Amino acid sequence: MSEKKKLRSGFTTGAAAAASAKAAVLTLLTCQTPRQVEIRFLTGEAKTIPVKAVTELSTTSAQALVIKDAGDDPDITHKAEIGARVTLKAASPPGITITGGDGVGRVTKPGLEVPVGEPAINSGPKTMIEDAVYGAYQQLCMPFRHQVHVEVFVPKGEELAKKTLNARLGILGGISILGTTGIVRPLSHDAYIATIRSGISVARANGSNSLVFTTGRRSERYAMGLFPGFREDAFIQTGDFFKAGIDMVLAENENPGAPVTQIIYTVFFGKAVKMALGFEHTHAAKSELTLKSLARWADEKTGDKALAQNIRSANTARHAFSFIYPKFPDLLQFVGKKMMAAASGFAGPGVDIRIIILDFEGKVAFDSN
Repeated sequence: MSEKKKLRSGFTTGAAAAASAKAAVLTLLTCQTPRQVEIRFLTGEAKTIPVKAVTELSTTSAQALVIKDAGDDPDITHKAEIGARVTLKAASPPGITITGGDGVGRVTKPGLEVPVGEPAINSGPKTMIEDAVYGAYQQLCMPFRHQVHVEVFVPKGEELAKKTLNARLGILGGISILGTTGIVRPLSHDAYIATIRSGISVARANGSNSLVFTTGRRSERYAMGLFPGFREDAFIQTGDFFKAGIDMVLAENENPGAPVTQIIYTVFFGKAVKMALGFEHTHAAKSELTLKSLARWADEKTGDKALAQNIRSANTARHAFSFIYPKFPDLLQFVGKKMMAAASGFAGPGVDIRIIILDFEGKVAFDSN
């Protein structure tokens, strides 16, 4: 068996902004444009990042662009240009201010780390940008004697933001400048978990105490049709993160404010079966085990050997569902109740769980209510 290829780490939009800021500062201090800069992640690790372009705007102002590299875990912002426009002004005391320019979103709803009205630049990236600016002076053995204004901008940020959930979170006009450490770890779930938690936080802050959890855009679209009276931010896409999504609700409920009291899971049958089996993460790799377990339940609950064999031989859970629904409602109800028991076990007594299983046309096949 060949050894698994080692996946390459990348760097966040925040790290790219920090690298751009350092390149612009070095240009202003030396009148030379660097082709690469070294920045330090918040883990303490250092990385050399190529600089795409630097433009001197005046004797006191310059801007630089860096191409964001997400490594082997590409996302919407992979290969995007992230820029920083830097202005130096002699000042005592010296300092650093960081703002958002074109393509950087602005926060319009409460519940996020960044206050309403501020550019969507999280604290981690701000720290990295500050460290990068100080690092430029240290590299040149120069005293820090300026007021340094850094304006982060993203040339195609508004266009990129349309492919994200930013608008639902109340981040308008561009992307967020994110990153806890500056490093993008391949196949890391941290960013997705952070997005789930941000969504829950925004929903709570805007008065939603009942949340509708779905696993993707299609199930969410159908769920929105079922609950037209719910605010858009009450719908949270949790992907495969069954237990982690619930854990984020419990964590957010520890914060001040009205708690989330109900989670309505609205899912297709394949995910429902994996959730009924108690899988904390419902990845597709568990499909074979899912069908075997479902076939066993069919045998136990219906006694119909042909049904059990059809399920066992099915190509997918969708295929198996065609044998079950609508002919065997008791089996579907069994799956729904097991899913509710698993979710309730993760949630504990403080959060009510409701389960809706959709057929593949988006109609309700099972509702625990």
